[in-house]
Amino acid sequence: MIELSVVVPTYNERPNVGELVRRLHAALPDDRWEVVFVDDDSPDGTVTELRALAQDDPQVRCIHRLGRRGLSRAVIEGVLSTTAPVIAVIDADLQHDETVLPAMLARLKGDAGQPAVDVVVATRYAAGGSVAGWDAERARMSRFATILANRMVFTGLSDPMSGFFMVRRETFDLVVRRLSGEGYKLLLDLLASMPGPVRVAEVPYSFRQRLAGESKLDSAVLWEFSLLLLDKKFGRWIPARFILFSLVGVSGVMVHFAVLTLLFRGAALAFTTSQAAATVVAMTSNYALNNSLTYRDQRHRGLGWWRGLLTFYAICGFGVAANVGVAGLLFKHQGWALAAAAGALVGTGWNYAATRLFTWRAR
Repeated sequence: MIELSVVVPTYNERPNVGELVRRLHAALPDDRWEVVFVDDDSPDGTVTELRALAQDDPQVRCIHRLGRRGLSRAVIEGVLSTTAPVIAVIDADLQHDETVLPAMLARLKGDAGQPAVDVVVATRYAAGGSVAGWDAERARMSRFATILANRMVFTGLSDPMSGFFMVRRETFDLVVRRLSGEGYKLLLDLLASMPGPVRVAEVPYSFRQRLAGESKLDSAVLWEFSLLLLDKKFGRWIPARFILFSLVGVSGVMVHFAVLTLLFRGAALAFTTSQAAATVVAMTSNYALNNSLTYRDQRHRGLGWWRGLLTFYAICGFGVAANVGVAGLLFKHQGWALAAAAGALVGTGWNYAATRLFTWRAR
């Protein structure tokens, strides 16, 4: 019987997965464990390497996800695929110290006279933990995110943004249907979804530098973190992606007026020509921003980017028609401000729903 399942999300981690398996064997020599890799169809052939590892090692399993993206959702899928009573989540880049897994398991069980807990978090910031090789910008991003997380969803943890943690099966099952699955921080999602108090403990570790592959951390990760916080605060009433989609739409209005002013007032082009050009530029800007930010986990690349842009143009064309139609109908019976607001809301709602279904296919 498997006692511990180690779930590892992967994307372009081919150079690291074999070494991680070797290190897990060294760290857990006496435990009944398995490792479940969940790969988001990495173009570098990570899944080929994982299949080869699984052929030689019965403790290695691989889930190959097609048409689905997102670290948190990958972890959720991995956890749901195992029957182990305890699940650990660890990154594939070898920056998390797998040698603390036995200490985390002992702390979860309450060995050595300590009380048992529901979740154990490996922390970089408590006494005994450390971070090596971070530049000032990354350190500031991490501190800011930690402060924001504890203000929005108080956890009492030194490292609520940790991607390295261990949880009991029954604890995970208690909240799995409440998880948003947004962004990279499943631990925060899990703790924020708890219906009541949860017993949490921390185990310090030293965060390592990446030796192979490319870091997935960039400024857009903070945007995805914001998406998670929005979803936990307002998701029961308004989808977080709709809020971000609307904010991008506001930026599109500013782009539209900037281009219109430049062409009509600055270049003295005809108003209809300037208006048409401004509309196309604004729609293109909205698509690019939504693709990079709102739907970052489902973003299009290569030829897919251009196909997505064409569907976005077509859908937004219908959105303009809906906006004008509703506003014109209400204008006959209501004030112009209410009519305009209702038209904008209907147009935005149509654009959001239709682009989520066709441009960024819901997954």
